Amino acid sequence: MSLHSTTAFVPSLEVGWEPRSRHRAMVFAVLTAVIVLDQLTKWWAWRHASVAHINDGGNPLVGATVGGWYADPLTGALLDLLDVGLLSVAVAVLIRRCRPVMILITGALMTGGWISNLGDRLGMHYLTAPGSVRGAVDFIHLGAVYYNVADVFIAAGTVLFLLTAGVVAMSRSHVTGSGAPTATSRLRAKGWTSAIAGAVCVISVVGFGAVNYGGVTDSTATDRAVIHSSA
Repeated sequence: MSLHSTTAFVPSLEVGWEPRSRHRAMVFAVLTAVIVLDQLTKWWAWRHASVAHINDGGNPLVGATVGGWYADPLTGALLDLLDVGLLSVAVAVLIRRCRPVMILITGALMTGGWISNLGDRLGMHYLTAPGSVRGAVDFIHLGAVYYNVADVFIAAGTVLFLLTAGVVAMSRSHVTGSGAPTATSRLRAKGWTSAIAGAVCVISVVGFGAVNYGGVTDSTATDRAVIHSSA
């Protein structure tokens, strides 16, 4: 009797564990791909793109004051620590439960972009842009603003994530029917609302340092000249 019950119990654990492990592997694979691609393009741009420069501050939406906080050695480091915490929460939310594949992919694209830009401020810029101040390399020139590949993933991933979350929430509401919402459906609605609100908070706070605002470092031209002459 005990042998049969144990045999039946082990497969049930395996069935619950395998999808979650696959989803986690998918999230980490997308995060890794985004970070590697972004860092490689920044490495290339710093050495070969004439418009490449360091973004060490905020963005036009938050103004020069917040940009100055990020550029300052002390307040910038404190904000970077806050961003690390927010992004850690975002990754944990993605991998904690089994979610629709598109939610995982779009969420990982968006989060991977933020992680890569934050990684520049935490030390990756020493490899991608040797001799530069703390910040990310921006080299995609659109209008009066400069971007990088991580910003593209952030923008595209955010739009697709919100659209996908909305579609999933609507489809689940249709499944419950027109009657009174069940406790499960209410919990799911609250969960999706919290997830979307969390994503918006991550975008708002971490995004302060994602896009160039105003002045750039004055060491970029000299650094590139040194690199080219020593190559």
